Amino acid sequence: MKTLRTIATVRQSLAGRGRVGLVPTMGAFHEGHLALFRAAREECETVVVSLFVNPAQFAANEDLSRYPRDETRDAELAEEAGVDILLVPSAEEMYPDGYATWVDVEEIGAEGAARPGHFRGVATVCLKLFNIVQPQVAYFGQKDAQQAVLLLRMIRDLNVDLDLRIVPTVRDVDGLALSSRNAYLSERERRQALALPRALEAGRAANVEDSDPVAAVRGALNGLEPDYVELLDLDGIKILAAAARVGSTRLIDNVVLEGDLK
Repeated sequence: MKTLRTIATVRQSLAGRGRVGLVPTMGAFHEGHLALFRAAREECETVVVSLFVNPAQFAANEDLSRYPRDETRDAELAEEAGVDILLVPSAEEMYPDGYATWVDVEEIGAEGAARPGHFRGVATVCLKLFNIVQPQVAYFGQKDAQQAVLLLRMIRDLNVDLDLRIVPTVRDVDGLALSSRNAYLSERERRQALALPRALEAGRAANVEDSDPVAAVRGALNGLEPDYVELLDLDGIKILAAAARVGSTRLIDNVVLEGDLK
């Protein structure tokens, strides 16, 4: 595996590499990331993983400075998973002096409303990575369902020649969705966090029974304070999504009630 840090070296290394799969990440790899790497490895001749903690998608009061970082461990896991190129650009490489161009995708769900500017940063960095790597396929996880729909819409609206693969959420044995931010949780908070996936499953059951899934989720959060619980219809995909704080840690999760993100 090559670890590359500049746009120029990535483009040079990808010349003639066949079908390229890209997995954009912010590092702190866990089994959810590895599932994306394996999916790309199965379908593509060349697998590129980007590792970039994107400052443009963090608000001033969010956790940019303490976001988990361990490049050495991440590189080892990526190589073991069969990744060919690990792209680790600096912020200066991605956003040089004078940078002034941003991508705004309108009307994207509760997460966008809860974190103003977040999706502008996501859409911008992803479009930059798509242009840098020029993959045929890009891989994302269902846990970030609203992000996936945002990117599907951006790809459609801007005529990006790219397929997007949505890989099912990977969960721990107790049902908690894997997330790099789970590392912030104390043992007690980790137990409290289980209320989030359990509440969403209660919402799924309520939907099957033609009851109110949002009310079912709120009623099952077991003391967690939600940022939002919302039933979203995003481009024909019906998603029950929630965000809640456990201590100082903000977690998101969702279940798809109708449609298919794949």
